[in-house]
Amino acid sequence: MSQENEHVQCLIIGSGPAGYTAAIYAARADLKPIMYTGMQAGGQLTQTTDVENFPGYPQGIMGPEMMEDFRKQAERFGTDIRFGYISSVDFSSTPHKIVVDEIKTITADTVIIATGATAKWLGLPSEQQYNGFGVSACAVCDGFFFKGQDVAIVGAGDTAAEEATYLAKLCKTVHLLVRRDEFRASKTMVARVLATPNIIVHYNTETQEILGNGKNVTAVKVLNNKTGLETDIAVEGFFVAIGHKPNTDIFNGQLDMDETGYLLTKPGSTLTNVEGVFACGDVQDMYYRQAVTAAGSGCMAALDAERYLAAKEHPVEA
Repeated sequence: MSQENEHVQCLIIGSGPAGYTAAIYAARADLKPIMYTGMQAGGQLTQTTDVENFPGYPQGIMGPEMMEDFRKQAERFGTDIRFGYISSVDFSSTPHKIVVDEIKTITADTVIIATGATAKWLGLPSEQQYNGFGVSACAVCDGFFFKGQDVAIVGAGDTAAEEATYLAKLCKTVHLLVRRDEFRASKTMVARVLATPNIIVHYNTETQEILGNGKNVTAVKVLNNKTGLETDIAVEGFFVAIGHKPNTDIFNGQLDMDETGYLLTKPGSTLTNVEGVFACGDVQDMYYRQAVTAAGSGCMAALDAERYLAAKEHPVEA
């Protein structure tokens, strides 16, 4: 099949809070942005239920509904939103070349990358069955719903330790499930966990299954990999904190990344190492990973892109 060609001022890759916010600002700046949503339009929030920590929604809102609001606002200002995925990129020259669905080639003066990150899961069928109904990959997002209840969290790194101590402030008991006989977390984080009285650390413990009543989580079945003993721990919430994978595979060899694949941006900006290419949201943020911070960096990316194009159009003579 022959390729089509199209040239745009501003191409946005990804459609979560970062991508949609970038689209709103870029459209209002008359950059005539085109967005490709990726295979999961709306990003990770379309897989969540109640969102109660995003400003402007005093009664809370369902994740998919909030992303629909974002989409409508972006479209209202003229963003051309298209369903499709980016199959390859070439940032070696300007304008940048992007191939969509392995068919269409787009050249773009600026590219805003908002492809996000994907939570790593254990791979249990029950994990997906109860996702949003007691199972979560974000303690900061969903911990509030389990106030005064018993929960479990699986992981052994800094993220798991940090989220366990966060949950301990809200929940009655936090069962921290560690696969080996030691943490991978820093000594400071481990000391904090061990000093928190309502965190119970289960070493050499693997999650076998998440149990429920068909509606909500009721317990987690675990295996002690040293003794072979299986037990059920009664919990109402189960949190997975084994890391995230940034969606950056197609940018390998094109953009600077850290050792885990997160895109590197210039401090205080969304600038990547390639002129005219900007990154925002969870694809470059392994620390905060919140919808509101992603939206804020989406705004930054659009402003950075606008200023980049303005400088190109009106260069300052030395």
